[in-house]
Amino acid sequence: MNDRTRAHVFVSGTVQGVYYRANTRDTARERGVDGWVRNLEDGRVEAVFEGPEEAVDSMIEWCHGGSPAAEVEDVQAEYEEPRGADGFEVRY
Repeated sequence: MNDRTRAHVFVSGTVQGVYYRANTRDTARERGVDGWVRNLEDGRVEAVFEGPEEAVDSMIEWCHGGSPAAEVEDVQAEYEEPRGADGFEVRY
């Protein structure tokens, strides 16, 4: 599939301790997006989404709301070359 793209995303706001990572994982799996998500020490959440361009874009859009308990202040995304991610995981 050459329509694959990859986005490296940083989400800031109240995004830790509100099931943001679990919701991200579940939503990505539902949409057929590969990659990973993890908390950063500075309070942000970092994620990589890889898959069909439309699905990756929809995940970036989803990040602006995220989990129901989250209060997202900012979402920064940079597109990269796909690296063949397979599956979606929460990293610790």
